[in-house]
Amino acid sequence: MSGRAQLMWDEEVTGYDFGAGHPMDPVRLALTMRLVQAYGLDRAVQVVAAKPAGESTLRLVHGQEYIEAVRRASAAPESADGSYGLGTIDDPAFAGMHEASALIAGQSVGAAEDVWRGEALHAVNFAGGLHHAMPRGASGFCIYNDAALAVARLLELGAERVAYVDVDVHHGDGVQAAFWDDPRVLTISLHEHPRTLFPQTGWPEEAGGEGAEGSAVNVALPAGTSDEGWLRAFHAVVPELLAAFRPQVLVTQHGADTHVEDPLAHLAVTVDAQRAVAESCHRLAHEHADGRWVALGGGGYAVVDVVPRSWTHLVAIAAGRPVEPAAPVPEEWRQEVYRRTRMDAPRRMTDGREPSWREFAESGYDPADRLDQAILATRRAVFPHHGLLP
Repeated sequence: MSGRAQLMWDEEVTGYDFGAGHPMDPVRLALTMRLVQAYGLDRAVQVVAAKPAGESTLRLVHGQEYIEAVRRASAAPESADGSYGLGTIDDPAFAGMHEASALIAGQSVGAAEDVWRGEALHAVNFAGGLHHAMPRGASGFCIYNDAALAVARLLELGAERVAYVDVDVHHGDGVQAAFWDDPRVLTISLHEHPRTLFPQTGWPEEAGGEGAEGSAVNVALPAGTSDEGWLRAFHAVVPELLAAFRPQVLVTQHGADTHVEDPLAHLAVTVDAQRAVAESCHRLAHEHADGRWVALGGGGYAVVDVVPRSWTHLVAIAAGRPVEPAAPVPEEWRQEVYRRTRMDAPRRMTDGREPSWREFAESGYDPADRLDQAILATRRAVFPHHGLLP
């Protein structure tokens, strides 16, 4: 099922570092790449380092004044005072911030270009997925919105329909905002309910601007949702919409912070369910987008136990070399984890679960179930715009 696969990687992306104690620890990127290498997956894909996104590319999404503010804060971090969201607790300024952020953005844009031009069928940038950055401001650990930039570049290259599916625990608000009025882009976000989690957006009624009704799709999941409910919601919404929209390219964001061990959120998903969703995205890309698939990382703050395993599974699926969940984690990687973090690494690529779910269309709607209420609210808000029944 898989074709030519590309992994976007430049060691310098680990320079995206907000400092000691910040949840967005760049060790998660380094450890993911080391695990990819430990399984030999770097030999099953083409590893490519793209150039940093230039100013004209950044302006596809971000305002000129904001880009200049990032440059100033990057050169003199002590001058950042909260303007444009820079110098805050979430987004403290650091030296080289512009360069590191533009490099990550460049990897996602490069992935999109190569997939669109046929140089790769699948491309993964697990350093990307920084989906909260807004056109004119930083937000939620995100400086430049590489996901939105990748989509914008696809449109610039001539794509007429791009679907973006975001399974991070937080709402993909920045990508939604960038394409709110653009019917060429379908944004789908499954996330913890805005009542209980940042950024307090992503209600089912947020369905797109005038002339683009139904182009924004939000599934607001109750806190505590576990594997079965998460997978039920994904399959109750995503496949039907993609079939109706007929994207030419599928861009997906795979934040690992849905995990039960993530310290910043309240879902109860396992690595096994995250792997299942990655497999589904791969399949859906082949079914609806001629296999064109750009897969990004995102959030994830259990930086040893969860993130490297989840994103290594993602790379392996894109490469057509899936790693068996029961496979033992290579000992050399576990030693590397201990050397870098003084933490014990997981021993297997599974959390010991076999994900399953009840199909929404087959099992029926339970009006007393909060998850089913969330699913139905989304379907009612957007399905009619696509000629589908709620």
